Amino acid sequence: MRLIKFLAVNLFFYALLKAPGLLAGKPVPSSVITMYMFFIVMTVLLVMTITDEGANGLFAPIRSLLEDPSRALARKVLFVLLPVAAALSVQYLSTDPGPPFELRSAHPAPPGVVRAYGKVYELDGLENPLRALEKENPAAFKELAREGGEVYFRNCFFCHGARLDGRGHYAYAMDPLPMPFTGSDTIAQLKESYLFWRIVKGGPGLPREGGPNISSMPAWENELTEEEVWKVILFLYDYTGNRPRSWKD
Repeated sequence: MRLIKFLAVNLFFYALLKAPGLLAGKPVPSSVITMYMFFIVMTVLLVMTITDEGANGLFAPIRSLLEDPSRALARKVLFVLLPVAAALSVQYLSTDPGPPFELRSAHPAPPGVVRAYGKVYELDGLENPLRALEKENPAAFKELAREGGEVYFRNCFFCHGARLDGRGHYAYAMDPLPMPFTGSDTIAQLKESYLFWRIVKGGPGLPREGGPNISSMPAWENELTEEEVWKVILFLYDYTGNRPRSWKD
């Protein structure tokens, strides 16, 4: 039956998206799963209804349930179960709503140490090892910032935007929205070590005060090298014209 096949295919992809969290302890953010499942369901639906025969085969069981006089009892049961299921889902979602979104800490306090790339970094006093070139060799610094821009546009602009304003292609599918880097009240208020922690550990590394909505950003330590992360940070400040806070501030 085509309807069962339709449900089975979508269930398979849903399980695939949930697998990292269940098997590796690295869950895909629910907002990302919802976004991908929307496109998956629409794609499967289009493929299965591309012909009249396919559309009739997919929707025939539904029409039969709603129109066939011999299935009146099944219809009544369905019409009872649907509102009950809706009520239970609302109850489930409202059991632990968490604090209002306004109380979410936009810049939660970082941990004392971060473990990544086989090292232990003490964030207190951690400096960008490439920052010294800004004065020592401006040409080399500009080249590193340019390379950081290439890394950004390969990986980050889809969410944070081509203008670094937090309004990339996928931004409005996220909850909360990606953080912008432009303006004097964003990364200009942060030390480079803070950005290093947030980029390397992503949403999964946020503390509790980062909720109730957890960032959808992945832990980039699995995709970028340590040097690439520092280069991206150089680019973010250089492009926006901001200066990072120093440990002397």
